[in-house]
Amino acid sequence: MGSINAKDPLRVLEAALEGGITCFQLREKGSCALQGKEKKAFAESCQRLCYQFDVPFIINDDVDLALELNADGVHIGQDDAEARSVRRRIGTSKVLGVSVHTVEEAKKAIEDGVDYVGMGPVYQTTSKEDAKSVAGTAVIKEVATLYPDLPIVGIGGITVDNGAPVFQAGAHGISVISAIARVKNPKMATEILKEKALQWRNERSLVQ
Repeated sequence: MGSINAKDPLRVLEAALEGGITCFQLREKGSCALQGKEKKAFAESCQRLCYQFDVPFIINDDVDLALELNADGVHIGQDDAEARSVRRRIGTSKVLGVSVHTVEEAKKAIEDGVDYVGMGPVYQTTSKEDAKSVAGTAVIKEVATLYPDLPIVGIGGITVDNGAPVFQAGAHGISVISAIARVKNPKMATEILKEKALQWRNERSLVQ
């Protein structure tokens, strides 16, 4: 799972898709974020690429745009719309994810009918202007222990060098930006990261 913030984002997205990303989240926020018709046109271009590779296309926060484009799902943060109301709007056939930072937020997310939660930032990140303070993996482990059936995606500063502890803590997957979008060869970076993620997941299964 990943989102892209680069000078040539469509080319990076295509390379990441060729490399094997399993989901794409469009997150247009910050001082340079696209708005209105430009945002919609960019979203449509991303969606077309995702569908060429049969990869789910999820939109961050903008429920109206997600419904207009018939996106595969929506991801929201704690400061965005309330998850229960978003679920009512998008129905049960679309994916709903929410960012959580505590056990209490995870519990509420489950009650609101989310399909997965994003947890972080695990490590320091410069990809998001609105990123919260570093959380590490302790809360991921706590939530995973209490709610073993809840899919958890680790977010924030994750790379091939530091991803193992995220899976060891109980995450089912990871979401990255810089590890793919800000390297010379996004396709190769994706392939390596995907291979490592499978390795980390298998290692956790052997320990459990």
